[in-house]
Amino acid sequence: MTDQLGALTVIFTEFYYWVTVVLMFLIHVGFCMYEVGASRYKHHQHTLMKNTMVIPLVTVTWFFFGWWIYWAFPTGPGIAPSIMNESAALITDESTFSAKWYLANSEFMAVNLGDHISGVFWAAFLLFSWTAASIVSGAIIERITTFAFGILAIAIGSFFWVIDAAWGWHFDGWMLKILGYHDAYASGVIHAIAGGFALGVLIVLGPRIGKFSSSGEPRNIGPRNPWLVTVGLFLIYTGFWGFYAACNIPIFDLGPEYGMEGVTYWTATNIYVTPTTLSGITYNFLMSLSGGLLAGYVVAKGDPFWTYSSGLAGIICASAGNDLYHPIQAMLIGAIGVVIAYKMHYWVERKFKIDDAVGAVAVHGYAGFAGLVICGFVLNGYPSSGYSVGAMWDGSTYASINPLGQFLGAIIMFGVLGMLPGYVIAKILNGFGKLRIPREVEIAGLDYEMMEDDRDAEKAVASSTR
Repeated sequence: MTDQLGALTVIFTEFYYWVTVVLMFLIHVGFCMYEVGASRYKHHQHTLMKNTMVIPLVTVTWFFFGWWIYWAFPTGPGIAPSIMNESAALITDESTFSAKWYLANSEFMAVNLGDHISGVFWAAFLLFSWTAASIVSGAIIERITTFAFGILAIAIGSFFWVIDAAWGWHFDGWMLKILGYHDAYASGVIHAIAGGFALGVLIVLGPRIGKFSSSGEPRNIGPRNPWLVTVGLFLIYTGFWGFYAACNIPIFDLGPEYGMEGVTYWTATNIYVTPTTLSGITYNFLMSLSGGLLAGYVVAKGDPFWTYSSGLAGIICASAGNDLYHPIQAMLIGAIGVVIAYKMHYWVERKFKIDDAVGAVAVHGYAGFAGLVICGFVLNGYPSSGYSVGAMWDGSTYASINPLGQFLGAIIMFGVLGMLPGYVIAKILNGFGKLRIPREVEIAGLDYEMMEDDRDAEKAVASSTR
């Protein structure tokens, strides 16, 4: 950094992403409390441990290969020409956040004092990965083995969601260029794929013992601690502020990127380098939250669990276009998403005997899918990316936002990269007898099994010291 103003810009950006990481950590705290509140007492400790182990499992695998995938495969198998050439200093500079950084950085074993961005940006995406794994975690509580969940968490957190981020979030992503895909705050990139992945696992995993009567009618296994559910969801709302901010670039010069050589225009942008502001997305975040809460309260007839969850579903449904929506649009779209998610949840439950313990597939998957489709109609014709405005590095253009592109994007996110891999991995684990806990353990409680393991260990230690 050669001048004070440039140094302040870099330090501000570094601190900005660091703050978003701290806020997003609250999402994980919220998921822990939410899942414990929704589970029965005999499974509490296992539920907490399962969520705790997401942190090391996904973090380490994200470091070794997850982050690399994001930068390595945005064009898929050669689907679209790449704009990542030598003039793209953001990518080729070894001091910045690139796939090449892992191989070329000579400071691999020490702090690189010339790098103020890659660590915090890496961490922001890592917290997205934790979120993807935690979404799956809630749907499958009370019957999954710890081993199986670890495999599933790594698969969704450090592999499959990263592919969809490379395709649909990366500025060089083929879905932006060809489909006109737009998903500023991850209705699909994180939520629809994680919801679809959870549904694929649930198809194989099966319902909890006692969820369905002998005639096939579903029984309500409600949350055991509504206080924890409420506090957990409010912490997720709070962490979602950091999530939204982390999906933005805090300060960016739009002049040259919009074909205005010699013009300097600094502003905040979304992840696609389309101008937006924290003020604008604050309006839309709160309005979509409110639309979701109101719709949830009405459609669920005041049921507290669904009302709180519907606030989250409202945000998720509007997230695809909340960088560009009017606040009233955000509110209405959030409300529509909640009605769709709620109706779909109970239809799928009755029709296919799917036991989604916390409504994660509905809140994240169905609401995210609907949000992508709605975005295609409401923002039809808008630029999918800031890079589609003005001159591209290689002269190429991006498709505009359109209904068909958003629908195909929703299919790719929810189905191709979500439900299908979840189903296949669960099938393989089930084939080896590693997916579901034994019936007697499920009845006694996973915490009872953990206590039994502790007692066996104590007996072993005692016998060895005699």
